[in-house]
Amino acid sequence: MAVRKTKTPVIEVQARPGLPLGMPAATFLRDYWQKRPLLIRGAFPDFETPLQPEDLAGLACEETALARLISHDRATDGWSVRTGPFQEEEFPGMPDHDWTLLVQDVDKWDPDVRALISHFDFLPRWRMDDVMISFAATGGSVGAHVDQYDVFLLQAYGHRRWQIDASESTKGKRPPLEFRTDVELKLLRRFKPTHDWVLEPGDMLYLPPNVPHNGVAEDPCLTFSFGMRAPASAELISDYLDTLIMDADEAIRYQDPDLKVPEDPNEIDAVAMGRVVQALNAIRMNDPDRLGDWFGRFITTYRAAGDVVASGEPLPREDIEAALAAGIELGRHPWARLAWRRAKRGASLYCSGLEFALPVKDAQALAAAEQIGGALYQKLSAKGRDALHALVAGGYYQLLDGDAFDDEDEYEEDAVGEYEIIDAAETVEVLEDEDVEANVHEVTIHDDGVEVIVDFDDTDDSDDDQAVGTPDGGAGS
Repeated sequence: MAVRKTKTPVIEVQARPGLPLGMPAATFLRDYWQKRPLLIRGAFPDFETPLQPEDLAGLACEETALARLISHDRATDGWSVRTGPFQEEEFPGMPDHDWTLLVQDVDKWDPDVRALISHFDFLPRWRMDDVMISFAATGGSVGAHVDQYDVFLLQAYGHRRWQIDASESTKGKRPPLEFRTDVELKLLRRFKPTHDWVLEPGDMLYLPPNVPHNGVAEDPCLTFSFGMRAPASAELISDYLDTLIMDADEAIRYQDPDLKVPEDPNEIDAVAMGRVVQALNAIRMNDPDRLGDWFGRFITTYRAAGDVVASGEPLPREDIEAALAAGIELGRHPWARLAWRRAKRGASLYCSGLEFALPVKDAQALAAAEQIGGALYQKLSAKGRDALHALVAGGYYQLLDGDAFDDEDEYEEDAVGEYEIIDAAETVEVLEDEDVEANVHEVTIHDDGVEVIVDFDDTDDSDDDQAVGTPDGGAGS
């Protein structure tokens, strides 16, 4: 009887209308997710980058942006790394080859970049860590390396050559993963690619963890990196144990009421170790709700990003409700991260490490809402509204037009302008006069961000009627 061979999934596909992955999402998750790489041609057809290289350079100069500049000396195969913030005057003097600028968390700075995350809703939103954007001059690279997490690499501008070693998924042979010891980057000592492609705007490469890869710019280019959060087991157990220790009852102790005379008083015998296990189990490490609530708080807390800081005294509840009734919306702070979980009774909503017990519908609605208007607010239960007001008080949601509110509770819809909270750090740099465009009506510097109010012109396109969070727009790596 002949043995039926299993067909190995292809490594390169063409996206089609309605199938941006080139296949149903369920097929991608079954055959590729954390199993094998996939190049998707035309995943974002006719893609136009929402930011330009100069925007990225401007963001890399911000005090609270996480930026790196990596240069490669081809003659010596040496690599150098510098961390930001950088000075604006540095970039015009950079060579036209062999360097890369990377900026993390660009989705927190630029709403157009953040909007791209919705294309990945076939994955749990809480798994998405950040959008890193890189600009590379011709020949620019960060060297052959591996990532410990899943990543989608979207070519946004220009062309980049990607080489990968897919030998483990195609041949069952694990590639060498030893690192070089002569550079400060974690670069592979040996790299033998099995696939070689040049990506153009709209093409996207998916890489599961530990797939060796190397990207080199064919010309000046931008690459958007959608990285997944994958905490190490050591990080998980360390954080969970901290929670258990903090809440542990001091009365729970090692006990041995059945103690017998030992054969050797210096031996830690098997019976004693059994009692140790009982003492550990007594703090209920396997309690599903306790574990779930800890994980919800853990996974919604950014590890590298800034904290959300409330600005001044929160508005009274009745004022917020009046604003919502007048058509003004609450906008989620870009650093706020939300998720929810079903509990024994109802659900738990998590926001940046906070926890709220809510009905399931409330938890679902709030976790999904980037903006909250009067209609959604009216659908929330009393508990849901209480949770929302607590989030507003903490700065996790803010009225999109704070200036439209006055002491007499009067609102004029035609006076509404929008602004983006661009920074959650405790301090920000003051904008210089030359950084402000002519159509900016007002610039206010708060402890937790910059508010920019723009004059609206009804004759302009709606895409132009928005406030810009940073003078140079967003950026990425």
